Amino acid sequence: MADYRTTDTVVEKKRGAGTTIAIVLVAIAVIVGLLFATGFWSADVKEEGALPEVSVKGGELPSVDLDSKEVVVGTTNAEIDVPKVKTEKETVKVPTVGVKDNGEE
Repeated sequence: MADYRTTDTVVEKKRGAGTTIAIVLVAIAVIVGLLFATGFWSADVKEEGALPEVSVKGGELPSVDLDSKEVVVGTTNAEIDVPKVKTEKETVKVPTVGVKDNGEE
């Protein structure tokens, strides 16, 4: 007679630190790309960069004039309807509850 055995094993794949870092870097690149694409950031390159020559002198970084939009936050005065709650004292009859002992009046 044949003996069929099954083993139900669950394998969990865990992400390493490299995957998390890669996801964060891609998210940063997407955000920076969106800022340039929407015009929130703009960059004007004034001088071209240069690769390093074969010598002891290093290369040169390009000169960049970076302009960003300004976010202005403040307050203004406006007239709006605000409800006011007023209280007044008034005498009204309210029910009372008490206990009366049989022998006392």
